[in-house]
Amino acid sequence: MGGGAEVHLHEILRRLVEWGHEVTWIACHYPGAAFEEVGDDGIRYLRRGRWELANFHLPRLLREETRRHHYDVVLEDINKIPFYSPLHTRLPVLAVVPHLFGGTVFRETNPLFATYVWMSEFPLRWIYRGCRFMAISQSTKEDLQKRGIPGELIDVAECGMDHSRYRMENPPARKDPPQIVHLGRLRRYKSVGVVIRALVRIREVFPEAELQIVGDGPDRVRLQTLAFRLGLSRAVHFRGYLPREEIVDLLYRSRLFLNPSPKEGWGLTVIEANECGVPVVASRRPGLMDSVRDGQTGLLAEYGNVEDFASKSLELLTDLPRWRAMSENATRWAQSFDWEDTARGTLESLQRCLR
Repeated sequence: MGGGAEVHLHEILRRLVEWGHEVTWIACHYPGAAFEEVGDDGIRYLRRGRWELANFHLPRLLREETRRHHYDVVLEDINKIPFYSPLHTRLPVLAVVPHLFGGTVFRETNPLFATYVWMSEFPLRWIYRGCRFMAISQSTKEDLQKRGIPGELIDVAECGMDHSRYRMENPPARKDPPQIVHLGRLRRYKSVGVVIRALVRIREVFPEAELQIVGDGPDRVRLQTLAFRLGLSRAVHFRGYLPREEIVDLLYRSRLFLNPSPKEGWGLTVIEANECGVPVVASRRPGLMDSVRDGQTGLLAEYGNVEDFASKSLELLTDLPRWRAMSENATRWAQSFDWEDTARGTLESLQRCLR
């Protein structure tokens, strides 16, 4: 499974299968995977092409598949680049949107490819005219409306949580000096360098504070170089991908979760940290403004402002009663989300498409 968008889609589709619906998931191929199989989750998987060219390979597969078999509706996950499904099928389409890149893509890749991604978002209002959309946050819905999608065609179904995976009967003690954690894909546009730079300021108050970075990606080497340059090689730990059990254990040992991203669809990792009683300091940006209850489950800081991230972190680390209150609020907030609710919201959107 991939990142948050893929987890979100899988949690929905496997429940639709449990409720008696037939689901075929068309996706790009990867080494070692079967080109066609039915998984243990009951989903039928069809895989073709490489992910770099998925938006060229998969529409052709969609056309072939809908000609050979009977389907009622198409659910398209618009994750970064749209597939323009309405051009390839006459079936009703529900477009699920975690978030669109917008100008953020220019922070990630070269100007030529960034322009291609940016331009691919412009025709949405015309190509998907009359289609229903499902956003995973109010921020994403507002973004779609700004792009010309009528609000009455956009449903919102926030991400859920599998609470059993984050519950520990005897959780470990929080580390002291404080341990700070970041969890996510290491890409340049995610701005993880802000967290590393903020640690310099945090260590002026807590000299032994450490930062655990869980995840991997193309920006890892640059971030490791930054940590070395700042004299933080022994304080910043790049853990790569970890099994879920180890991530949960690490979260329970941590006091703060930092997310400096300029944009998220929702912020699934925020809720995962909250589930383990960890307050969050995150950018005051779309998606994160939905998943973080500012002043209750965490604090919002100015995007890219290292000093603001550091000072907001120290506000919580130096005020133990306030930290405890936020930790309790964070757990309650996370427990209010459930994948069953997300899947039922999606099913209702699919039924509206059919009507």
